[in-house]
Amino acid sequence: MSTSPCCHTLSLHPSPPPLNCRVRRRVLKPPIPAKFSLHRSLHVIRPPSSSPTTKWRFLCVWHEESSSGIPESELLEEKFSEELVKPELNQIDAKKDWLCKLRKVANTLFGAEPWTVPWTAKTIVQVMLLWIASFWFVGSWIVPFLAHTTGFRKESLTYRGQALYSLLTDVAEGLAGIAILHRCLRRFHPLPSGWFKFSLEGKWQFHVGLGCLMFPVVNRLSQVNLDLFPILPSTPVTVSSVEQSIVSRDPVAMALYAVVVSVCAPIWEEIVFRGFLLPSLTKYMPVWCSILVSSVVFALAHFNMQRMLPLVFLGVVMGAVFARSRNLLPSMLLHSLWNAFVFLDLMK
Repeated sequence: MSTSPCCHTLSLHPSPPPLNCRVRRRVLKPPIPAKFSLHRSLHVIRPPSSSPTTKWRFLCVWHEESSSGIPESELLEEKFSEELVKPELNQIDAKKDWLCKLRKVANTLFGAEPWTVPWTAKTIVQVMLLWIASFWFVGSWIVPFLAHTTGFRKESLTYRGQALYSLLTDVAEGLAGIAILHRCLRRFHPLPSGWFKFSLEGKWQFHVGLGCLMFPVVNRLSQVNLDLFPILPSTPVTVSSVEQSIVSRDPVAMALYAVVVSVCAPIWEEIVFRGFLLPSLTKYMPVWCSILVSSVVFALAHFNMQRMLPLVFLGVVMGAVFARSRNLLPSMLLHSLWNAFVFLDLMK
């Protein structure tokens, strides 16, 4: 018996094809390993009807049977199962490729290199909780108590007195937060390079300019947020001391409030949320994810659901600027410009 496939062309009249033959158009078989036992079967290919002479073409095709005795049906089932699995594997590979491309874009936009973080999550949570607690305690208890012991009550002060009171309160809150941050991180000194960097060098002006182009989006999100979480009619509408000073057109009071919102608040908040929280989170997650999480915490720290969406988006913009420049000055400047934009909008 020959061990290679053979092909014979026979006339139709001498003998009809066997009944168990299967009609095929073309058969291509790979080389057969020696460990398989072989048998032949005849397959018939019928030529087109347009052929002047009707002939039958018989192909002798080798069928493979493993020496282990696995039935042909099981081999076919295994082959079909592999063909069914292949599309799923292709989909998984396509999904991985898409995620890799998305990760590359995020790393390009937000900076790919994480910070070197010498502390653990316990220190991160400790600093943030103590900072929020000190901010509330100083502003709601210590400063009012000191003012009361000296014979001052905020309600009885003039517009200028209230503006000065707000400025002193904000400075006290910021200094208390910086003191807590320094106290909690003191055992890790000297800190690795890149922490709390504040420099005039670099091309950060371009990033600040791009961030300013996002201000209309932040303003639009403010309206969307109000549509999602409208102010209830039963909620009392209060006029802040800042708005009162603007209505009164007191230039000294307005200047003091401008210092509060455009200088003090950006410095304290950027040091904590961008300078500390965002880089610390890169120990446990990618940079882009750290920007998003720190932005959500930044928005929640303002305790105002009507401003949640714009504050999150603003935090993402400032976090991206900080991650790209590795410099606190650009994010502080961008924060200051936004607060100044809101303050000027109130003055209209």
